[in-house]
Amino acid sequence: MSSHNKRSRLVLALGAVGASALILAGCTTSSTGGNTSPSEGASSDSGSSGSDIVVGTTDKITKLDPAGSYDNGSFAVMNQVYPFLMNSVYGTAEVTPDIAESAEFTSPTEYTVKLKAGLKFANGHDLTSSDVKFSFDRVVKIADENGPASLLGNLDSIATPDDTTVVFTLKNGNDQIWPLILSSPAGPIVDEEVFSADALTDDSAIVDGKAFAGQYTIESYKFNELVQYKPYADYQGNLGKPDNAGVTVKYYADASNLKLDIGKNAIDVAFRSLSATDVEDLSKNDKVKVVDGPGGEIRYIVFNFDTMPFGAKAEGADPAKALAVRQAMASLVDREALATDVYKGTYSPLYSFVAEGMPGATEPLKELYGDGSGGPSLDKAKEILTAAGVTTPVTLNLQYNGDHYGPSSGDEYAAVKTQLEDGGLFTVNLQQTEWVQYSKDRSTDVYPMYQLGWFPDYSDPDNYLSPFFTADNFLNNHYNNTEVQDLITKEQTESDSAKRLEEIGKIQDLVAADLSTLPLLQGKQVAIVGTDVDGTTLDASFKFRYGPLTKK
Repeated sequence: MSSHNKRSRLVLALGAVGASALILAGCTTSSTGGNTSPSEGASSDSGSSGSDIVVGTTDKITKLDPAGSYDNGSFAVMNQVYPFLMNSVYGTAEVTPDIAESAEFTSPTEYTVKLKAGLKFANGHDLTSSDVKFSFDRVVKIADENGPASLLGNLDSIATPDDTTVVFTLKNGNDQIWPLILSSPAGPIVDEEVFSADALTDDSAIVDGKAFAGQYTIESYKFNELVQYKPYADYQGNLGKPDNAGVTVKYYADASNLKLDIGKNAIDVAFRSLSATDVEDLSKNDKVKVVDGPGGEIRYIVFNFDTMPFGAKAEGADPAKALAVRQAMASLVDREALATDVYKGTYSPLYSFVAEGMPGATEPLKELYGDGSGGPSLDKAKEILTAAGVTTPVTLNLQYNGDHYGPSSGDEYAAVKTQLEDGGLFTVNLQQTEWVQYSKDRSTDVYPMYQLGWFPDYSDPDNYLSPFFTADNFLNNHYNNTEVQDLITKEQTESDSAKRLEEIGKIQDLVAADLSTLPLLQGKQVAIVGTDVDGTTLDASFKFRYGPLTKK
């Protein structure tokens, strides 16, 4: 399969964080306890009522430009301020028209969207089919290495017969995923009078240009310090008007201060991320309650097939030995210990590439490696390395990030290091890098193996496969299995659900043998909600929107 069929996401990922997809709401007053104040509220024409909400997070923004970011911190902002053609209403994973009036396949390779009449951006510019075409075309043209262009791999061309009609022509017909893609990080609609057609647009130009048409506009913005949102009166999407007068999001450098502000009622909601220990402590607070939601987040190790030990461009390059190293590592990790000892049960062991609970999810790693039942096995690891002629100990340079993935990442990877060094088969050099640099380095062959997390774009098993295992996957790890790629193309366009699930199972089996990545843990969504905060939504859409939040 050619690389144009790739769909990807940086978590995600690069979205996985310390204690799951964590939301904490505190019992607060209108005071900010000496911290940066929230906005003074929506203007009289905002169409919304209720109090301002103050949100705290340790997450980070990469870019406000949808073409240049593909991570949870950035997408959390985009979900509030940009409109989408398709979106999921609160409480469901199903996507329905957002600023569209209708959206449907008009032929196997044509998807036609009719926009609502009279759409406008907050700056007064008309939002028409031309803006829609511009939005998708520029993502593909810019193709930023940290952006979502690969999600649009099946897009061939876009036509705009009139101001309210958009026709997407797809390369492969019967695309089962396309409506979901329109709700993903590749889907925000931007203002062609503000954004550049062929280069990333600065955050300041976007904010100053008021290029927003989602539920909110941004009234004040300090990069990774503070964002102040105001309800947008002319939003016509499927989420409706916000239930609050505005939201201020404060960005914390570390989780300890986030926990302190929850404790002293300085903020209303804390979102991503606190450690498992912090969550456990806060669960004993009688002013808050713990709520669980569907979990789709995963944590894993990525292998760079060029630079890992015995990789294609490493000293002594040998694909059989490189595979043996990956398989031996898979036989030594103790997922149950990581879930229990580090994460206090807020994560569970993950033995596959598709998150448990998703249609078609299997557990091939449990049988293939370790003791055959999910536990580690030193004997199995020795057997694998010996059969491949690998001389031990093998030095592993393993990188992780301590701020983006939560304060427990240090404990997690210290435990992984101990597990891998058991029996003397490996010597692990463990290093961490701050997120902004990490996100650049990991995609440019700097790290032979490294930590990532993933929070899905949409509720479908494909979102755990196509972003990772197509030829030019977002991991940029040089993994290339044409049989896997062909099967991904088939499952994306297979309308028979039974056949599609069979193909998804085959993909998992093939990748389990190759080990492009090493899945470790799956997280659940956890909310700790204060007595004066309502409206927190934890659902299978995997999006956290501020609109439903209210204070009593």
